Amino acid sequence: MTDAQRQTLKAALWMTGAIASFSSMAVAGRELSGDHDTFEIMMYRSIVGLVVVALVLSVTRNWHQVSTRRLGLHAIRNTLHFTGQNLWFYAVGVIPLAQVFALEFTQPIWVILLSPLLLKERLTALRMTAALIGFAGILIVTRPGAAPFSAGIAMAAGSAVFFAFTTITTKKLTRFTSIGCIIFWLTAMQAILGAAAAGFDGQIALPTLQTAPFLLLVGFAGLLAHYCITNALAIAPATVVIPFDFARLPTIAVIGMILYHEPIDHWTLLGATVIFSGIFLNVWSENRNSLATVRSVTRSK
Repeated sequence: MTDAQRQTLKAALWMTGAIASFSSMAVAGRELSGDHDTFEIMMYRSIVGLVVVALVLSVTRNWHQVSTRRLGLHAIRNTLHFTGQNLWFYAVGVIPLAQVFALEFTQPIWVILLSPLLLKERLTALRMTAALIGFAGILIVTRPGAAPFSAGIAMAAGSAVFFAFTTITTKKLTRFTSIGCIIFWLTAMQAILGAAAAGFDGQIALPTLQTAPFLLLVGFAGLLAHYCITNALAIAPATVVIPFDFARLPTIAVIGMILYHEPIDHWTLLGATVIFSGIFLNVWSENRNSLATVRSVTRSK
């Protein structure tokens, strides 16, 4: 086995963990939707995450990484992510899970369109083509006029937009601070936001013997999913990792069919494939440009 094959295999194993984590979080969110509102789910998820992050920072003796530098940007990022995650949890409770995942895949498309405005990145013809392909996929999934438009579809689509804003602000933060610091403030601030939003009506549903395992699962799965993706991207190129991530859709479609008797919608699968094509085109072009730059620099030396 070559080194490239070993890297691909390792990346595939990490992405299998990510797929299992995202799918588990979606199922747990669906199970919790009848007993807890989205704010409560986010509050408990963030508390679990904060405990885990604090333990990891303590064991690795990395508390020095946590600082208050750019605290305002942390607050903006975490408010955006909090909003997107609440929309996502609402969507998994009311529409087919495969449809939620398909619309969530549009996040990179929104990043392409928003980056020129917020990161001053150039919007090339190829990036615009990728975005148009992605929007064609959205139209196939939602089928305006042919299928009823619901609040769940709007929430799922909206969550992708807020996740895109989160990605952009995260990119800004990584210029100034560590991943450990970002995750610490993510869990800490979202625990506060969740408690404030959940307690706004004066009532917060406490965990029960039935809901506590799912709340723990949401907290652990959320952190584990991002940890797995980060490791996969550190091992292999994005052009290798992204196709594995797309396996989330058929996986959750089968899970939805088995657990909740949700029919596998061919329009959703077709639309998701078109969305993925646009994303992959953009990732492939970015990798090609990076490789060309490296070769040019190497030759000049």
